[in-house]
Amino acid sequence: MKKVLFASVVAAILGVNLNAAIYATVNGQDVTDKDMRVLLRSMPGAKYEQLPPATQKKVLEQAIERKLLAQNAVKSGIESKPEFKKAIESIKSDLALELWMKKIFADMSVTEKEIKTFFNKNADKFVKPSRAKARHILVKTEKEAKAIINELKNLKGDALSKKFIELAKTKSTGPSGKSGGELGWFNKRQMVKPFSDAAFALKKGTMTMSPVKTQFGYHVIYLEDKEIGKKATLAEVKPQIENSLKMEKFRKKVAAKAKELKKGAKVTIK
Repeated sequence: MKKVLFASVVAAILGVNLNAAIYATVNGQDVTDKDMRVLLRSMPGAKYEQLPPATQKKVLEQAIERKLLAQNAVKSGIESKPEFKKAIESIKSDLALELWMKKIFADMSVTEKEIKTFFNKNADKFVKPSRAKARHILVKTEKEAKAIINELKNLKGDALSKKFIELAKTKSTGPSGKSGGELGWFNKRQMVKPFSDAAFALKKGTMTMSPVKTQFGYHVIYLEDKEIGKKATLAEVKPQIENSLKMEKFRKKVAAKAKELKKGAKVTIK
């Protein structure tokens, strides 16, 4: 029960946006990122700003339609209906709790000393993992992969990069083929082990000289860049630590309040 309570509270707190982005105005009412989040609930982790332009357009159109329908519902007099009033009453206590908890969280403060102490005690946990930025060409057979390597092996620098992208677009069977085999930045855990091992063993601007076999097929990998893992600085993780410490204080305060209220309450479990 406690986990469910705090999960809803955290969601409510993190959902607060005092500088909400405005994407459109419908009859004087703004369409904000809050409206977008409602429509993107079926896509966990999706953010409007990161969607492809065509998808953004569709989502925005849906948000505008939803705003128009809501305005029409209000004009229809639905707010005067008994079922509407009953529904409002049912959410009042939950809304009051959420707003109260938001205020409690907002009142939490963390000192610079507390942040620095936490960082020093847990510095080993704040480590940026090594990252690689690579492209790949995925084919079904080892023979195909070797043929691609033979076509590329004598190239270097920009010539290798350009030809690799060209072959990725025409020969790769993977979904990244259309974008020249681009995979972007990733750490070792984000790729299957044989792929990661091969990619991280490369030097910047070089490619694998033998096919890399995984459950997906045979890969030819080209490393565009690489960053060695290092410990994060206090400045880099300060917001994360501050929020974590505030959340811990918040949990303790709410738990203490609940314990206090329970002592003076008449509770009957049925």
